Amino acid sequence: MPARGGVSIVTMNARTAEWPAGEVSTIGAVGVAHFCSHLLQLALAPLFLMMRADLGVSFVALGAVLAVFYLFSGVGQVTAGILVDRFGAHRLLLAGVLLQGTATAAMGLAPHYLVLLPLAALAGLGNSVYHPADLSILSHKVAPARLGRAFAAHVIAGSIGFALSPLVSAAIATAYGWRTALGAMGLGVAVLGLVLLVCRKALKTDPEQGAAHSAKAAHGPAPTFFQVLAMPVVLTAFLYFLLTSISLSGIQSFSIVALKEGFGATVALATLAVALYQCGNAAGVALGGAVADRTANHHLIAMGGLACACALALLAALLVVPPEVTVGLVALVGFAMGMTTPSRDVLVRGAAPAGATGKVFGVVYSGYDIGALLGPLMFGLMLDHHLPRLVFVGAAIPLGLAVLTAFAVRRRPQ
Repeated sequence: MPARGGVSIVTMNARTAEWPAGEVSTIGAVGVAHFCSHLLQLALAPLFLMMRADLGVSFVALGAVLAVFYLFSGVGQVTAGILVDRFGAHRLLLAGVLLQGTATAAMGLAPHYLVLLPLAALAGLGNSVYHPADLSILSHKVAPARLGRAFAAHVIAGSIGFALSPLVSAAIATAYGWRTALGAMGLGVAVLGLVLLVCRKALKTDPEQGAAHSAKAAHGPAPTFFQVLAMPVVLTAFLYFLLTSISLSGIQSFSIVALKEGFGATVALATLAVALYQCGNAAGVALGGAVADRTANHHLIAMGGLACACALALLAALLVVPPEVTVGLVALVGFAMGMTTPSRDVLVRGAAPAGATGKVFGVVYSGYDIGALLGPLMFGLMLDHHLPRLVFVGAAIPLGLAVLTAFAVRRRPQ
């Protein structure tokens, strides 16, 4: 027994020691930034009913606000990926947090609908930096043996932001109105951006001493943006993100209205569904991160999770059951999608040539924003035509198509 206990203590100490303090600080700081991004991305969804009544616009018009946000986020993300490799990820990340926070707060002051559009564009530009900057920082400052779990922690922090966003936004709006909700959440993120500015040492990467410099010294110049863009595996990964993003935009931004109007759910229960989706997603990511660090078959994990999520979303759309059951199915969709996420990011990291991490993540994650641009228009049109159950069908089909892209992304670039 003593020997067995001694082995357990040694094993526990070894596991604790494998995480250097510097890596923990970096993961924590990057996680805070990702939390900020996701907290604000879903801030509008619970406010659509109030905003439609107050501004006198349709769901398609409100979906257009999200579309503008994701258009500028997607286009800006490609540029951000190039700038990350050239100037350092931490500078862009800090600027993005502050810009998105202040632009969202200003949306709460918009006197009419049209003012929301340019402010959404500014918020989208702020949001564009997160994925190329976050994942580049983690790739440079976390050891490869722990990268799957680091990516998982990054995603979980964002999922917590997604889970809290509709609850916080709805609670503030119910008490004080939708304008106060946007103002308070935007200012809160701006304050967190100032905190990260003070703690920027944990985020700092030197582009002259990073992977780009090493690649240039050992293998010649790093790939250009157009060389990265021409890689089939990068384009396939871009399609993977575009398809899954269309699905996520339906569940995250429109399931509240869909559950209320088509499934008999109360506003509270429908809002809870989005929160449970994010909790399920976070649980799936936590398990998926551990699995990703213990397997080389990341494409199989991604394919299996996508197929399960597709089936569950179809069941949610087609089954005539109490709304509580549908809410449970939505939460399971979140878990299945969460399982795929760390393996997805490891696959993309494997597709990135040395010195081009920012460019690859910028191109690939721009698919996420383009999908989020197209999704709100499609799902808003469904709701305007009183087809709330079709929202979950529209979320399921892209997931099924994404299974094929996950298989193709398994290949490493030459």
